[in-house]
Amino acid sequence: MTELTKQTATDKTNELATLRPLVTIVEEDSGFTLTAELPGVPKENVQVHVENNVLTLEGEIRLSIPEQMESTHAEVSTAKYKRAFTLSRELDSTKIEASQRDGVLTLHIPKAEHAQPRKIEVQVG
Repeated sequence: MTELTKQTATDKTNELATLRPLVTIVEEDSGFTLTAELPGVPKENVQVHVENNVLTLEGEIRLSIPEQMESTHAEVSTAKYKRAFTLSRELDSTKIEASQRDGVLTLHIPKAEHAQPRKIEVQVG
């Protein structure tokens, strides 16, 4: 389940629901893998962007009613997923990779070269 907050539009019948997608973040030696649940959001409605070290995930759902049917009650006709994260300086935001499958957005956020663990060879002598 996702957390739900409502932003009221000027018309009460046309409320825009903002959903906070559930995320899982896993740290690896090379960086972080972030998965976000965005059920119902097609790939073309997903936006991932970084500005001032803030990573923002957004996606929009538009619920359509088939032509032969008429809605008698609809609390939400459009919903938007949105979540933002502050990235540390140890991460390389220019190399973020994103993919989406079955309503799950997956991002790989690599660590910068200077922040990755490295083995230092000990010299004899």
